[in-house]
Amino acid sequence: MRIITATLDNLEEVTTLFNAYRVFYEQKSDMEGARNFLKERIEQSESIIFLAYLDEKAVGFTQLYPMFSSVSMQRMLVLNDLFVDSSVRGKGVGAAILNHAKAFAKANNLKGLALETAEDNPAQKLYERLGWKRDTGYYHYFYSNQ
Repeated sequence: MRIITATLDNLEEVTTLFNAYRVFYEQKSDMEGARNFLKERIEQSESIIFLAYLDEKAVGFTQLYPMFSSVSMQRMLVLNDLFVDSSVRGKGVGAAILNHAKAFAKANNLKGLALETAEDNPAQKLYERLGWKRDTGYYHYFYSNQ
């Protein structure tokens, strides 16, 4: 397995996976919108996208967004998206991507990585197996303009 930091050179491969990820979360397929969204994130250095390959085929990705902790005065990342093509699930791709993100955070002296997931997401077992700790001391709120 090979994991790279995606650039505009990888835009089509990432777009295909990102669109499938959105469809998985019951959004309408929108390849053009997905491509434009990712292109903007890459061009404006607003996210870091790690792309995983098996046998030279792009099979999974994660997208990380920067944020800051005011209390600790440190940079950190939000692991907002993680997706592995259904044809290769169970082959360690998700674990490899998560471990790559953890190594990146450590190498860049970041406070850490945060993620949120649905209560019924089976990936929770993977997160916990890889050392992620479930936050039980805080509530998360969201305000929507829609």
